[in-house]
Amino acid sequence: MIHPTAVIEASAKLGQNVKVGAFCYIGHNVVLGDDCVLETHVAIKGPATIGKGNHFYQFASIGEACQDKKYKGEPTELIVGDYNVFREGCSVHRGTVQDQGKTIIGSHNLFMNTTHIAHDCIIGNNVIFASGAQAAGHVQVGDWAILGGMTGVHQFVHIGAHSFCGGGSIVLKDVPPYLMVHGAPCVPAGINTEGLKRRGFSSEALLEIRRAYKEVYRKGQTVPEALQALAEKSAAMPEVQAFTDFIANASRGIVR
Repeated sequence: MIHPTAVIEASAKLGQNVKVGAFCYIGHNVVLGDDCVLETHVAIKGPATIGKGNHFYQFASIGEACQDKKYKGEPTELIVGDYNVFREGCSVHRGTVQDQGKTIIGSHNLFMNTTHIAHDCIIGNNVIFASGAQAAGHVQVGDWAILGGMTGVHQFVHIGAHSFCGGGSIVLKDVPPYLMVHGAPCVPAGINTEGLKRRGFSSEALLEIRRAYKEVYRKGQTVPEALQALAEKSAAMPEVQAFTDFIANASRGIVR
């Protein structure tokens, strides 16, 4: 399962049934879980801990040192969950000591060709980065979020769960859960209703999420006023609580 042209450093640890294609490189202190597949010309550097069933396509660069000019070679790391797909030319960098020292990726994510995950990012589960989408340093992306092709996310931005960023979006502020946004810079375009239906949200939850969206974005209120108006409903419905909690904690402010 390991091509003779592949180079695997002695300190790397490979699980069962790992396939390593031609001209791949697996560096020092890399741990690869069972059933991972590296096509040709994949480079993985450590320290990195990668779970099972991940699939890396040609010219993916995983676990490389970050591009932050403050980085001086400190031993930071990359942590990846299970069953992710990293398509051609995808790049993922390790963390920095200025943050938590870790870049963290969950499970069941799809990173299409030429996508980039910078240092100290935290990516949840079931996320899609379409072709050319780029996340700068310290970005956090919630579960089931979708970034359309060529989306650019500013450093430190948080993108909420179940949100959808249209292709070519430039994201400078935090995107609350459930929102659709588009444009450069991006602006809200309603609730990702179809995505929420596919994920089993009830009709009642969808109705209350729409009402919460209108409270924040359609009534001309300040954010604190909108959150106060939603306090009772937030306490009664977890889906609305996730929306209001995210907004209340958005240190960069939310898209408006």
